[in-house]
Amino acid sequence: MTDDLEPDRCARLLKAMADPERLKIVQFLRAGPKNVGEIAAELGEEIVNVSHHLGVLRNAGIALDERHGRFIIYRLHPDVFQTGPKAGKAEHLDFGCCRLEIPAIEEGKRGRGDKGTRKGVG
Repeated sequence: MTDDLEPDRCARLLKAMADPERLKIVQFLRAGPKNVGEIAAELGEEIVNVSHHLGVLRNAGIALDERHGRFIIYRLHPDVFQTGPKAGKAEHLDFGCCRLEIPAIEEGKRGRGDKGTRKGVG
C-alpha cells in the first residue's frame, strides 16, 4: 500500500511553519528574494535569530538560498510557493499533503517587531 500523504514529510513541513517568526519571514519573502539583513530590519529582529529561522525553512525545503557576492539571498522555493495562474484564486504554499494560504499584507500593516503598524513606508 502506498501512502500518498507522506506523513513524515508533511509533518516536517508543517512543523517548520509552526512558529510566528517563520510565518512572518514567509510572508515577507512572498514579495521576492531578500538577504537576512533586509528581513531582520523589516521584522525588527536580530540577524542571528532570523538566520536561524531561515535555516529551518531552508532545511524543510520551503526556502532556497543563493550566494550573491558577500550576501546570501533567500527566496521561497518555487515548487512550494504557488503564485499567478498556477495558484488559482489565492497565493499559497503547496506542501503536497496540504495547502497553506497566507493572507496578503494590508498596506501599512507590516511589522517592525513592534506588533503594531508601520506608517510612512517609503
